[in-house]
Amino acid sequence: MPGLELFGSSTPANGASTIVDIPQAHAAPVTSTEDKREQEVASIPRNPTAPAPYYNPRFDPKNFLEGPLSWNPATRLRQMLARPGIVVAPGICDGISARCALEAGFDCLYQSGAATTASRLGQPDLAIATLNDFVQSAQMVCSLDPTVPVIADADTGFGGPAMVARTVTQYARAGVAALHIEDQVQTKRCGHLLGKQVVSREEFLTRIRAAVIARDSIPGGSDFVIIGRTDSAQVLGMEEAITRLKLAADAGADVCFIEGVRSAELLTATIEALSPKPVLVNVISGGLTPSFTTQEAEALGAKIIIFSLVSCVAAVHGIRAAMQSLKKTGTDFTSARGMDPKAFFEVMGLSEVIKLDAQAGGKAFEVV
Repeated sequence: MPGLELFGSSTPANGASTIVDIPQAHAAPVTSTEDKREQEVASIPRNPTAPAPYYNPRFDPKNFLEGPLSWNPATRLRQMLARPGIVVAPGICDGISARCALEAGFDCLYQSGAATTASRLGQPDLAIATLNDFVQSAQMVCSLDPTVPVIADADTGFGGPAMVARTVTQYARAGVAALHIEDQVQTKRCGHLLGKQVVSREEFLTRIRAAVIARDSIPGGSDFVIIGRTDSAQVLGMEEAITRLKLAADAGADVCFIEGVRSAELLTATIEALSPKPVLVNVISGGLTPSFTTQEAEALGAKIIIFSLVSCVAAVHGIRAAMQSLKKTGTDFTSARGMDPKAFFEVMGLSEVIKLDAQAGGKAFEVV
C-alpha cells in the first residue's frame, strides 16, 4: 500500500516486542513540585528495537514558509503551522455557528465531536455519534468556505486500523484539513469528563499509523494533517501522556494534542518536551484545562488553540433565554433584537447566492 515505505520496518531485528511498558506506581519518590514536574517531562529514551520514525520530506515545515496561502485547506493549514502566530479555531456545531465564525473573521474552524453529537443528535458526548454523523456535518461546514481549514474531531477513529483508514479518506473527501485521533477506548467520553479509560500504547500507535498510511495513500499527494491526541494524563499521569505523544510523533502525527492539561506549567513542560512538534491545546470553560486566552496559550508555546464548546454553550444560553421569553410573554419580539428574516439570511450567505444567480443570468432573486 502507498505510504508504507515512509515507515521503518515494524519487525524488530531481535524479535522483541516494541510495546513500551507503562511506568509503575512505585516509581522513585518525588521530593518537590519542581522535581515532580522535571520527572514527568524527562526525556524518554528511544527503544532501540522500535521502528524508525516516520519521515516524509514533503511535509518539512520549511516547504510551507514562503508564498501566498494556498486555496487548498490542508496545505493552507500546514502553511499556518509553519509560520509565526497561533492558529485559533473556534468550535462550531452547525451551519449557523460556522457562518458566525466566518463572519467574525476566523481563518480556521474546529468541528467538535461533542458539538456535533449535541447539534445533530441532541445527545451527550459519550460515543453515540457515528462516522456518518461526523462526515455529513463536515461536508456541510467545509462547503461554506472551502479555503478555510477545518480541524475535525475523529474520536477513536471508529474502529480498528481499516476503519481508521476509512475515516481519514472520508474526512479528506469531505474537505476537512485535519483530524485528531485519540487513545480512549471505543466507548469514549468527552475529554473533560471523569472516568476515562485508554487503550494500550501499541493500540494507540496502530491508530496513528493507520491514519498516516491512509493519508499517504490518497492519490495526488494529500497535505491532510494528522493530529495525535492522548487522554492518558488523567488516567496514567503526565509522563505517560508525553511518552505517548512522542511515540505518536514518531509514528507520523503532524501535531500533538494533550487533552485535559491542568496548568500552565504542565502545558509549557509538554510543549518543551515535544519540540519542535506543534502542540494543540483545548480550552473549555469550566473544564479540566485553565481558560487560557489565545495570547496566553501562544506565549506558553502552543501552536493551535481550540475552543470546543464556544458555540454550543452560547447557543444553549441564547436559545434557552429566547424560549423562556416566548413562553412568558407570548412573543419573540424581544429575543429577535430587531433581526428580520432578510438580515438573518444575510448571515447565512444570501448576498452570495443572489450574486451567483445574477451572474448566471437568473432573475429569480432580483427582488428579495
